[in-house]
Amino acid sequence: MKISSEFSKYAMHYGSYNVIQQKVADKLLSLITSQPKNILDLGCGSGTLARKINWQYDKLMAVDFAPGMLELHPKSQKIECIYGNFNDVNLFEMLREYNFDYIFSASALQWADDMEKTFQQLQAFHTPVALAVFTANTFKTLHVTAGLEPLLIDTCKLESLQRKYFNARFEVVRYKLDFDNVRDMFRYIKKSGVSASRNVLSYKEMKKLMQEYPLSYLEFEVAFIY
Repeated sequence: MKISSEFSKYAMHYGSYNVIQQKVADKLLSLITSQPKNILDLGCGSGTLARKINWQYDKLMAVDFAPGMLELHPKSQKIECIYGNFNDVNLFEMLREYNFDYIFSASALQWADDMEKTFQQLQAFHTPVALAVFTANTFKTLHVTAGLEPLLIDTCKLESLQRKYFNARFEVVRYKLDFDNVRDMFRYIKKSGVSASRNVLSYKEMKKLMQEYPLSYLEFEVAFIY
């Protein structure tokens, strides 16, 4: 398992709450050496990956379970946006009717209800993958300070599943996102989507956490499988 780190100074401003997801998409695309023609983007969101692909392709199928995100996704004759949830086996049964050269997923699969079942479904395509998954070490100090259990999958468990289902490389990248003040930091958590909008603390507990959080930055850990 390869581990690297990246530090990012981030000045908060409207419309830039997905700064880490942007970096993850850039990293994911940099890891592949081919230029696939028929692409599946699983958990595509508003189209970060589609906007960053810089080669000519024949077809990109973009799948997401949020209609509002799909509305924002780039549209063209080569791009097909499909409403679907990767926790639904029926989605994979439908997708296997298509031929894909490559399967991408950037910053989405951490919300799989059952990561092993999802990997099983992906393996059944017999197609190269490039996946980026946020791990339990994302917001690590925040969780420790608040006394919360991580929401996301443990890195070692994820690597074990990757070895079981894919003949692929596994690389972990740690990001730090610096903030000018704690209020901006917690606004980012709410708006970015990294926490999946899960409100696990009361107002009183959140206020206490904001007072006690010891860092000027948030920690992220992303596993890349490719």
